[in-house]
Amino acid sequence: MESIVVHYQEIALKGKNRPWFISRLVNNVRRATSDLDVRAVRPLAGRVEVVLGPSAGYEQVRERLSRVFGIANFGRAGRAKLDLEEISAAILRDLGEMETPSFRVSVKRADKRFPMRSPEIEREIGGRIKLAKGWKVDLDRPAMTVSVEMLATEAFYTFGKDRGPGGLPTGSSGKVACLLSGGIDSPVAAWRMMKRGCVVHLVHFHSYPFLSRASQEKVRELAQVLTRYQQRSKLFLVAFGELQRQVVLSAPAPLRVVLYRRLMVRIADRIARRHGARALVTGEVIGQVASQTLENLSIIGSATDLPILRPLVGMDKEEIVAEASRLGTFEISIEPDQDCCQLFTPKHPATRAAREAVDEAESRLPIEAMVAEAAAAALVEEFGFPTL
Repeated sequence: MESIVVHYQEIALKGKNRPWFISRLVNNVRRATSDLDVRAVRPLAGRVEVVLGPSAGYEQVRERLSRVFGIANFGRAGRAKLDLEEISAAILRDLGEMETPSFRVSVKRADKRFPMRSPEIEREIGGRIKLAKGWKVDLDRPAMTVSVEMLATEAFYTFGKDRGPGGLPTGSSGKVACLLSGGIDSPVAAWRMMKRGCVVHLVHFHSYPFLSRASQEKVRELAQVLTRYQQRSKLFLVAFGELQRQVVLSAPAPLRVVLYRRLMVRIADRIARRHGARALVTGEVIGQVASQTLENLSIIGSATDLPILRPLVGMDKEEIVAEASRLGTFEISIEPDQDCCQLFTPKHPATRAAREAVDEAESRLPIEAMVAEAAAAALVEEFGFPTL
């Protein structure tokens, strides 16, 4: 079995734009498997074929495809000529010594010109398998499904399917910039936007040299994990400690957290526009911390004209932790570090900051100069998977 047949779902609904989305998906699969023995990746009548070389192990390729957005499911496939005898013989050959308590055959005809209808083909192939293997046929809950796809010039067959991540191909929905704290929430938010086809730039605010470099090392690890889903990432490291110090010297303690967040949003806005991103992304959840009340979210969001996307806004912590665990970011996020949220944080932050008080506090700060300097000094690191 020398191929993998990849199926997409949401892309199929795209009408006249479908070829463009398919092209994106094909390019992303090529990039994700570029260091493996994959001979070709090509679109075929509502699906994509990944042609394996002799040294390409299915387990390794499967692991890569399971993180390529836009893929609904996929399976290792064999091919045969459009002839029932040849299809049945090829299936029996590749079944080899496999055993299963029950099976069924499922046939789809992409080309309706084949003279037999799908149920007739299923009965013919299924009967030959039953005769040769002695397996029980179960049409409702089979332990194995032999899927056969009849195309215009050949047929593919698979024994079961693996699930893909779904969503839309990376790069099909433009660029966004995500404020990546190093905690549990923001990596999940970034991943969710990747799943919707966005290229996600990662923006991290740190307080070195006031605090250690631990938070920077943590977000580098998170960036590496997230890059396995979008293949290319940029991480922007913004020194924020001096800006926090200026806020502490000028503003009332209860307002500091809101002022910090508004500065972060402005700086992320500047970086986003410079690199072609059309929205900001955060891991904020309503009511989770003092800065995430509806009142404070509104005031923080007003610091930018860009849309702020909050994909986790209605989730609870248990749901977010479960998703972070599935992605592989949770264990990294809970590593102890010293991030900028721990520096100069008041004991009793305002939960409903008044706009007039925020405006008054910001009027005593050189906001534009602070934002311009921090954005210009941001360090940029690039990540690639499997390679840059």
